[in-house]
Amino acid sequence: MSQKLLLSAQEINIILQRLACQLVENHKTFEHSVLIGIQPRGSYLATRLYSILKSDYNLHALSYGKLDITFYRDDFRRGDKVLKANQTQIDFIVENKNVILVDDVLFTGRSIRSALTALQSFGRPSKIELLTLIDRRFSRHLPIQPDYNGRKVDAINNEHVKVCWKEIDGEDAIYLLNN
Repeated sequence: MSQKLLLSAQEINIILQRLACQLVENHKTFEHSVLIGIQPRGSYLATRLYSILKSDYNLHALSYGKLDITFYRDDFRRGDKVLKANQTQIDFIVENKNVILVDDVLFTGRSIRSALTALQSFGRPSKIELLTLIDRRFSRHLPIQPDYNGRKVDAINNEHVKVCWKEIDGEDAIYLLNN
């Protein structure tokens, strides 16, 4: 298996700053907006954005949560592997809020569809936006597009995008893997 570095830690930080700036431009004080990371990997991205928004933009009233989609996936009972659910942590009301769903990689769109279904359990937002760090734009199975995007990657066939986070992988980096 070969791997190619797509983004270094420094490049990821630049992208995170840009994404945070775009969120502030569109949501101002976040009075009517909330940030929700899709478990497991999207929550790391959401946590980073949450920290930037609090420290750099003084948005201390920003609501942030994590959404588990395990039991909403369309492949939930298709494999032999036992799936382990992550924890959902949403301690605020999403009813009539602008929800920004955050995930690390947009691939087929199925995880986002699952997140949209799971989110309905918490109320009816007035608007839902999608923020992704990586958009694999030629791999979509569903008509889902990000509102905010870090970088588009043209990965085909047996290529995979791997996002590494310092907190769990020991480094911040994004690789294109070829099997």
